[in-house]
Amino acid sequence: MAREFLISCYLFFTKCLFTLCKLFPMQAKKITFVLSFHDTGESIWNHLDSGYQKIIIKEGKKKNYPKEDGSFQVLPLHSKNPFLFIRSLYHLATSKLIIIDNYFGFLSVTNFKPEVQVIQLWHAAGAIKQFGLQDRSITHRSKAAHQRFQQVYDHFDKIVVGSDKMVEIFQESFGLDESHFLKTGIPRTDFFFQEQEMEKCRHKLEQKYPVIKERRVILYAPTFRDKQLDHPEIHLDFQKLFDAFRKEYVILLKLHPAVAAHAYVHLPSFVVDVSAYPYVNHLLTISDILITDYSSIPFEFSLLDKPMIFFPYDLEEYQQERGFWEPYEENMPGPIAFDTEQLIEIIRNHEFDMERVRQFARKWNQYSDGSSSKKLIQALHLKTQDCSDKEDGTTDEI
Repeated sequence: MAREFLISCYLFFTKCLFTLCKLFPMQAKKITFVLSFHDTGESIWNHLDSGYQKIIIKEGKKKNYPKEDGSFQVLPLHSKNPFLFIRSLYHLATSKLIIIDNYFGFLSVTNFKPEVQVIQLWHAAGAIKQFGLQDRSITHRSKAAHQRFQQVYDHFDKIVVGSDKMVEIFQESFGLDESHFLKTGIPRTDFFFQEQEMEKCRHKLEQKYPVIKERRVILYAPTFRDKQLDHPEIHLDFQKLFDAFRKEYVILLKLHPAVAAHAYVHLPSFVVDVSAYPYVNHLLTISDILITDYSSIPFEFSLLDKPMIFFPYDLEEYQQERGFWEPYEENMPGPIAFDTEQLIEIIRNHEFDMERVRQFARKWNQYSDGSSSKKLIQALHLKTQDCSDKEDGTTDEI
């Protein structure tokens, strides 16, 4: 009850300020990105004509975004500074195009002008666990909360998808019909079709982590779990892996930053903690094997035609809490291990069916062909620029 009251107060205050900001004139060349993940929108803004003003309202650290100049401004999504909060609302109210990548509650009260378009890029190319209206964790939320969720989803004029399968999932998750979808592919996946840019990233990562030049790479990227903030733990037995593969492999550990800050674990020398590294796509290019559980990373990794192992040590519990779109063990494009010993045997015996990985890639990346960014920009009737000198869309900082 207290939570809903605080949310209502925040949204009422936001609605009042946004209504005042709407009194200012619309700026047709202004595009505002509201992002939880910095790599979701960068391939878009790198293709846009320099004449556009690009506003980024973001979650996370500012250093992973473009430097501010005449065409870029970067603002925090949640700020205790009233001036910055009002600036963000002003840009939202005066932009003709809004591009987002997640659920943002403020959209339930932002009554945009009729000519404004809100484009949902989403932050994953596919879905394993249920979300949105199908998320089991919202079952006990209030009627007002459910109405608010739908009000947010109703603001999505278009949702960008990489496959027909994701159209089906988004329809159930957001309660929207098929007219809301742009089948242009996922812009973030363009990177995996650019061999020269991937090679540059590999070279930079070899300089940062020299050990990867000497051994094959296993990337372990488990899904974020809420309870890990209070009880952080890693279920993979690194010592057993070290004893089995110390001369052949190095393991890169990619935890959610919030978990990594609390997970004090002794790591053997062949485990490198890359949790603070911001570009997951880059890490995928240097990885020979991916180990994960319920993450969306496999949808992108499958484009590289490399093997995956799934380590859902809490499968039954997670399924009851979150739910899956399809039977987990049937849907995953790789062998499943429930303990470290099973995982070691899979790696040792190379128990991978690569044709299954390719089928998985085709199913979920149906429209992602390396030109998704350009196709989306064309669909939105925007102007592009020649950005061949910065195709990867990243800063120089690694």
